[in-house]
Amino acid sequence: MTPLQRYIAEEIATDHVDGLLSRREALRRLALIGMGTAAATALIAACGEQKTAAPPTSESPTPSPTPSPSAGGPPPGSAGALPTSPITWAGPAGQLQGAWAAAPQPRGGVLVIHENKGLNDWVRSVAGRFAGIGYSALAIDLLSGQGGTAAFSDPAAATAALSKIAPEEFVANLKSGVDELARRVPDHKLAAVGFCMGGGLVWQLLAAGAPQLAAAVPFYGPAPDNPDFSGSRGAAVLAFYGALDQRVTSTEPVVRAALEKAGMVHDLVTEPDANHAFFNDTGDRYNAAAAADAWRRVQDWFGQHLG
Repeated sequence: MTPLQRYIAEEIATDHVDGLLSRREALRRLALIGMGTAAATALIAACGEQKTAAPPTSESPTPSPTPSPSAGGPPPGSAGALPTSPITWAGPAGQLQGAWAAAPQPRGGVLVIHENKGLNDWVRSVAGRFAGIGYSALAIDLLSGQGGTAAFSDPAAATAALSKIAPEEFVANLKSGVDELARRVPDHKLAAVGFCMGGGLVWQLLAAGAPQLAAAVPFYGPAPDNPDFSGSRGAAVLAFYGALDQRVTSTEPVVRAALEKAGMVHDLVTEPDANHAFFNDTGDRYNAAAAADAWRRVQDWFGQHLG
């Protein structure tokens, strides 16, 4: 399996262990990415054992004087969100699709990289939230080469299709997205923000060299193997982790060391009592307190490094 397939497989297995998926559904989704029943059963058992044995994260969580995870109210930034419109542009190997949210008087531009579910309504809403605070946003659809996310009626099939895309194709398309963003927001600084798989792809983009980026914000994204970020020294990195998300948070020391070696400005935040995907208000692991704190920090970071 590729590292991405392994990551997605572990996420599916962990969702079952945490009670978010039935065993039958977990096995179905694992089969879609190419795992046989025996291998899938072994992975689920291993994830269960890891959860039982996992020690608390070694990171000291950053205090967050925000409401409790169950607090009501709209998701952070949603009140002022602007609408998105579908766009296409010429990518390195064919037409790419995305959702565009234009700020009336942009302070900068943001490339939004989706989770392993593809470009869905939640990702579009995040692009709209960035536009609402003054940063024109382009949410790229990394399933463009397969007809786009909308071509998949089964979200699990969309995830499986993403798992089979080569890392080089992802990076090439993301760089094309940055170029398209620069064309649409000329003479402004740019950032990339990604969630889950998309957070991991922010790290991949930085490792591949992204000199156009002034800022990067990976949310709970797994670290690449032996990353070298020297080609992206101009990007100030704000990364988020959940204290309960040992699977991804355990990779934080890898990126911390690489960022320090490259001499990059960075702040790596571990949100207390938060799990993987804590920012996604449509998911079962949404944590309102952590999401509100992260949104505040992102705005402050962009104010410092984008304008």
